[in-house]
Amino acid sequence: MIAAVKRLGIIATLVCLLAPAVSAQPSAMIGTNPPGSVLYVVGNALAKVATEAGTARLTVQPYSGSSTFLPMLESGELELGVNNAVDVGLAFSGPALKIGGRNPFPHTPGLRLVMRSMPLMVAPVVRRDSPIKTIHEVKGKRVTGEYPANLAIWYNLFGELSSAGLGWKDVRVVPVAGLNEGIDALTQGRADVSTYAINGAKVREADASVGVRHLSIDCSPEGEKRLRAAVPGYYARRVKKDEAAAVVDDICVVAYDAYVVAGKGASDAVVEGLLKAIWNDGAKLAPFHPLLREWSRERMAGADVTIPYHPAAMRFYREHGAWTAEVEQAQQRLIKGGR
Repeated sequence: MIAAVKRLGIIATLVCLLAPAVSAQPSAMIGTNPPGSVLYVVGNALAKVATEAGTARLTVQPYSGSSTFLPMLESGELELGVNNAVDVGLAFSGPALKIGGRNPFPHTPGLRLVMRSMPLMVAPVVRRDSPIKTIHEVKGKRVTGEYPANLAIWYNLFGELSSAGLGWKDVRVVPVAGLNEGIDALTQGRADVSTYAINGAKVREADASVGVRHLSIDCSPEGEKRLRAAVPGYYARRVKKDEAAAVVDDICVVAYDAYVVAGKGASDAVVEGLLKAIWNDGAKLAPFHPLLREWSRERMAGADVTIPYHPAAMRFYREHGAWTAEVEQAQQRLIKGGR
């Protein structure tokens, strides 16, 4: 009996000693695009790696689109988000910056960068039996547009059309709310062209259901020049036949960087915990999505960014020798409102 009591006492002491360590693990919500999207997969990958590392406990919260959770980052209701360089650059800068003559994003000057991730790649999508063979043949066709819940997709299509010297006035716009609804409109025969990320689950689903294929943007030197001029931050990447779902020929696609961003509610501990996990165990991201194979420590911090870094991220990169003079110059320029 006495021995049993002693054992219970030892167990209770161990629990008391361990409890502070468990409770000290910072936790946060990380916003993503809806299930089926690449950024949803990225959010889940980050959450799993960080949680398993024990440095931060992240819970994924999907939304209809990145546009819908930007205000929550600004208000502090949401701590972290997975987004892209173009969207957050427009949101951070506000009305002072416009692309394609518009900037419908809610002004969120409190956004801060935690890290860059892999390059996102998007391309137009048509039904596999569509007579449309080139981006130039999209002229006059029914193209999904508007995207109020997912404003990034408007810019994706704007850039894709721009590569061919086309604009929204050259196509018949089919209004949709978000990126998944765009593919639904295509598979249901209400649209001739939509767009989606390369290797997106929704594209795989559509391909299995009715058969779809990605269409190449204009990847001539002139086409890429038009793309870069239309949307700063975009660049062209080549994808080979069968390298990704619904890629039936060698094509060119739009590429731009994915970001992990912090809102006003993100604590230093959460940011540092996430960065520590990914810096040490980033190789564990690759199995989640082919694009995550491009993760590297070198990509996490760089000068070619559209919003300033979070203070905890600055400190982390300095401690790990990744904060260069060029990154510091970019940080000071962005903090002062420059681009």
